[in-house]
Amino acid sequence: MNVRALGVRLDSAHVLRGLDLDVSAGEWVNVVGPNGAGKTTLLRAVLGLVPYSGSVSIDGIERLRRSARARKVAYVPQTPVIPRGMPVADYVLLGRSPHRSVFAGETAADRRIAAEALARLDLAGFGGRAVQSLSGGERQRTVLARALVQRTDILLLDEPTTALDLGHQQGALDLVEALRRERGLTVIATLHDLTLAARYGDQVAILAGGAIVQRGRPREVLTAANIAKHFGAAVRIIDDPDGPIIVPKAAAPHDFSQHADSMQAPTT
Repeated sequence: MNVRALGVRLDSAHVLRGLDLDVSAGEWVNVVGPNGAGKTTLLRAVLGLVPYSGSVSIDGIERLRRSARARKVAYVPQTPVIPRGMPVADYVLLGRSPHRSVFAGETAADRRIAAEALARLDLAGFGGRAVQSLSGGERQRTVLARALVQRTDILLLDEPTTALDLGHQQGALDLVEALRRERGLTVIATLHDLTLAARYGDQVAILAGGAIVQRGRPREVLTAANIAKHFGAAVRIIDDPDGPIIVPKAAAPHDFSQHADSMQAPTT
């Protein structure tokens, strides 16, 4: 996938300005940046969901039709739209729609693919439940299952670990990594958790000021200086074989003794 000189204006705000991003087949790139940097807007532009200038090329083709794009790119949004009352099984099967003609129903193969995805995401037995009845973490895994059953070459993940506990964060990202190795899946993910961004995938790209300002291996990009500059955060970096661990620095404790003395009632 190749993005060239991407520009997006939302209302009067220039969110993305001349952004370039190349992601090779089978590569996993995590896009990180401060709130409001335009990470979600970047993914939505790749999907053709927002107007943009510049170019987005998938397999060398620009301006794919929606149906063709859905067979190439799957998306896990932060805030999915879920029809009220829809059972989990039916919602996940929607991911097979791009592979069927307009009036065709799901096949036995579709149902098998959906059941496999639900099982791998620890959702076996949830098929008959309404999606709205699920916990936040269960719902997030259901949305991921729908994207995985599309069987696309490219997977876009927008904060995929939102609402997931630690075990399911690890399980979901481990599954994406396993599928990447099995099928050569290309992954572009946005993540707030910089330690997760460092430990999963191949490269990290910092999005700031509407463009990618640095990209490379996690140890090269996720430095204390870069995090201070682009996130306004003081951190220390713990070197670990699986990738750097980013730990916020606690503020120096204040000496409250003088303040406490000043609050004492005056003597008479």
